[in-house]
Amino acid sequence: MRRIILILTLALMSAASLAQVKCLDRTLRLNYVFTGGTSPVAIALHSMSVTDGWYGRGVNMDRVPVRGNGEIILTDDKSSEVIYANSFSTLFQEWLTTDESKSTVKAFENTFLLPMPAAQATVCIRLFDNSNNVACEFTHKVNPEDILIERREKSGAFAQYVHKGAEPGEAIDVAIVAEGYSTAERQTFLKDAQDAVEAILSHQPFGRYAANLNFLAVAPDSGDSGVSVPRDGLWKNSALHSNFDTFYIERYLTTSSIFDLHDILDGLPYEHIIILANTDVYGGGGIYNSYTLTTARHQMFKPVVVHEFGHSFGALADEYDYDSYDDPYYFPDVEPWEQNITTKCDFASKWQDMMDEGIPGAGLHEGAGYQSKGVWRASEDCRMRTNKAPAFCPVCQRAIERMILFNLR
Repeated sequence: MRRIILILTLALMSAASLAQVKCLDRTLRLNYVFTGGTSPVAIALHSMSVTDGWYGRGVNMDRVPVRGNGEIILTDDKSSEVIYANSFSTLFQEWLTTDESKSTVKAFENTFLLPMPAAQATVCIRLFDNSNNVACEFTHKVNPEDILIERREKSGAFAQYVHKGAEPGEAIDVAIVAEGYSTAERQTFLKDAQDAVEAILSHQPFGRYAANLNFLAVAPDSGDSGVSVPRDGLWKNSALHSNFDTFYIERYLTTSSIFDLHDILDGLPYEHIIILANTDVYGGGGIYNSYTLTTARHQMFKPVVVHEFGHSFGALADEYDYDSYDDPYYFPDVEPWEQNITTKCDFASKWQDMMDEGIPGAGLHEGAGYQSKGVWRASEDCRMRTNKAPAFCPVCQRAIERMILFNLR
């Protein structure tokens, strides 16, 4: 009888479960440099390090939730089984769409967290262009016995939960990082972090899964209070060296100091990141599976942090559009990977089923993804379109819920 039960159990085990036993309870941090512009896109491995504990997902480990603008895959060398896979987007790939990239070459830092393999494995990282073709591919080996994989200890940064739904690793772990807050402003940051969490959990479907979400406030000290505003000639010595005017867009607030960001978070339980900037200047940015960064002192802080988290966690696209947008990002013969917009190239893979079921708020409205023509959204208004929208539309809510369920252990 025991043998029969064992055989049935093995038969029911998913590929993700099999992959999980090939991992150690450690986090492998991979630092890369992405370069390109007037020269071809290239990827270089910068460094590898390891910390105790794995706080990423423990299910669906062998597949990605959505395509993203890139993917990273860890494969066991002996069995050729996928141990872990994830998708992402990067600031670098966004920069490649700018006019500046047509006249120069730049390098961008990128960091990815993987479970440490128990035996030698291969990492393959791919970047996709706007037509979903592979723009660059890079592979390298990971030997868990490699003496040059740096063993790093837990970060010494101040850390305190502002919301704890479950034990670390048993929930979706989100780090909220202070940017431009001095030691004297720590309590202000903790209040801002609490406000951010309350704003996110006040929106569905996040509120329904509050017991499955952890938010850990992490407060590195900044030499200066505030963040850099280049157009005003204002440069601050902040913890993450963030700045407005990214790509010469006034309200676009980002950081390129990705290695510093993850140094601050080393050894802490996190898999997603929200950065709060201590400034009253309006702006922010959200990059799928990279980070959300938004101002915390502006009156629109709460709707903006929810919107940007929709990007970084929910893998949602912007739903607003510009009449004068001259450089299309989406093309009629390619279906966007973001679940809340469509070119109608493969609308059946989006929310056609919701329209067939007559679900209110699931229609077709032209104008999304910065383009006034050729890209459609589901609702007249949505949190991914305007700050005044009270909620995510039904299509965005379903996309976020799918992401939550995909990531839960």
